[in-house]
Parts: sequence; structure tokens; C-alpha cells
Amino acid sequence: MSSLEVAVVGYGLAGSVFHAPLIAAEPRMRVAAVVTSSAERAECARRAHPDVRVVSHADELFAEPARIDLVVIATPNRAHAPLAARALDAGLPVVVDKPIAVSVRDAEALVTQAERSGLALSVFQNRRWDGDFRTVRALVETGKLGRVRRFESRFERWRPVPRGGWREVGSPDDGAGILLDLGSHLVDQALTLFGPVHSVYCELDRRRAGIRTDDDAFVALTHTSGVRSHLWMSAVAPQLGPRFRVLGSESGYVSYGLDPQEDALRSGRRPGDGAPWGTVEPERWGLLGAEPDAVPTPTASGDYPAFYAEMAAALLDGAPTPVDPRDAVTTLRLLGKARESAASGVIVAA
Repeated sequence: MSSLEVAVVGYGLAGSVFHAPLIAAEPRMRVAAVVTSSAERAECARRAHPDVRVVSHADELFAEPARIDLVVIATPNRAHAPLAARALDAGLPVVVDKPIAVSVRDAEALVTQAERSGLALSVFQNRRWDGDFRTVRALVETGKLGRVRRFESRFERWRPVPRGGWREVGSPDDGAGILLDLGSHLVDQALTLFGPVHSVYCELDRRRAGIRTDDDAFVALTHTSGVRSHLWMSAVAPQLGPRFRVLGSESGYVSYGLDPQEDALRSGRRPGDGAPWGTVEPERWGLLGAEPDAVPTPTASGDYPAFYAEMAAALLDGAPTPVDPRDAVTTLRLLGKARESAASGVIVAA
């Protein structure tokens, strides 16, 4: 096998903007099938991928598993684990959009199922390939900050009027709420940088009328290494804080604004379209150093295409998957501990 036929289950924002374009940009993959019950989304899929097979239900996909080499689950959260389990039952490797599942029990069951069947399972933690995060990771790993003492990370938005989607009006069984949505990224990044956690504190709020779940959250993680990660996620921030602020014994780093890849994908740009991908202009570079001598330092280019390049290598060359699903289980467990802390108002053991 020299190339992979990929099926994308779900063709909303995640499937059409994040997954399908990145799959199509990978030379050893092709968007071969899309599952959607929406006639409008089906037409969008056919326009974007002229040779794609569109089916209205996952049953049609799993009835012919020999036609597919990889299944990508890009549905609303509550369907992640059931559909991933069905794909594994059909003998197919799986990529699941984050979070891997709504419950830790379901997430652990998926990992066990994949391991027993010898099938690849990975989770789309694309924010590991944000340019600003890649920059922070390099600064930490090369010791340019000294010993890191505090890591601050934010995903904040100003959306005073709810949009009414399932993430705002859904129930806990739906996996709704900003903690599970953006917290999946923020906690994963903190764990990637600083490793295991021994205690968790969380403040969780519902600020806007008309929603049923959390839209504003703060999570504090104390890592076993001694680093403290302070993580903010909000839909009600009229002024946005720094995306990253990292304080070390020798130096610090601060950056503002989001990685440009999401906006590029939403606008219709695609990797390999001839223009630079994931680059940040010098006026938006973060500052590195100590007062009063902090100076702009280049931001690494973002690289979302690397996820599916690594997934292709895992399936065709025997390389590791881009994200170990056990990392996603750990992230989900910590988010559950965060909810426990918010409910009790105290620090809880991880």
C-alpha cells in the first residue's frame, strides 16, 4: 500500500475546515469518503473533493470496510467514542477529533480496544502544531528560560451573544462547555511541556443568559516537576490576555494573538497553495528576555499538516502515531478533576 483512502465522518466545521483539507494536502492520503446527512454539506464535500463518495450514515461506510484505510471521527463530542469503537470493530484505524470521548471510562475502553486489535488510534490535538506553542516548546527544551516556574496559557474570545450551538446549550452527556472544548487543548499543551500533575484547582462559570453550560473557566495545574500551569478559557473576555506568558528563572516569554492556521483554513486557504503556511509576521512575534531588555523573537511556523503526515507514516511505515491516545485519556481525566474542584471549591488531587 502506497496511499491511504480516508473517510471523514461528519462534515461540519471540524470535518470540512480542519480535517478534510489537511488530509487532502498529505501526498499519501486521499479524502475518499464523507459521511453526512446534510444535503448542503454533501454538496460542499463534492465541490471540494470531486471524486469523494458521500454517504448519509456511518452504517454504509462500515458495511464496506475494505474500501477504507483510515476513519476520521469529526462529529459532535457525544458520538466520538461510539463511532470510533465501531470503526475499530470494522478493523479500521481511527483518528478522533478532541476530546477522545465524553467520559474517561469510554476513552479507556477505546484505547484498550485499539491495543487488543492491533489498530492505530490517535487524537487530533492539532494545537501541538501551533507556531507559538512550537516556539514555547523550543524555548523550554533548549533551556533559554532557565527553570520554568509558571506557565500561563489562554484561549479567550469575546462572544457576548450566544450562538446557540450544542456546545452552549447541550448537556454534560453531549460533552458541551468551554472546559471540555478549549480546555482539551490547553491541558494537553501543559502536559506536553511539563508532564504529570499532582493537583488541580478550577473555577467554572456560566456567564451568559440562554446557555446551559460553562462559558468561562480557569484551571490551575501543579506539575510534579514544580511548574504551575495557569490556564484560562473564556467566551466572555472583552479584552484578551496574552496567549502565552512563561516565566523562568533566567528569562520570560510573552506572546499575543492566535496561530494563523485556523483563520487560513476558514478563509479557504490550503497548505501547499504556493504561499507561506503558518507564518507569523515580525510585528506579532513574542518577546523573550527579562525587563527591561526583552526583545522580539521569531515565532516558528505553524504546521498542522504534520499531524496527517505523521499519521500516514504510522500506517504505512510503522512509525508512532502523532498523538498517543493515552495522552488524551490523561487530559480527559484532569478535566474531570477540574470539574470536581469547581464543584467543591478546593484543590483536588490528580
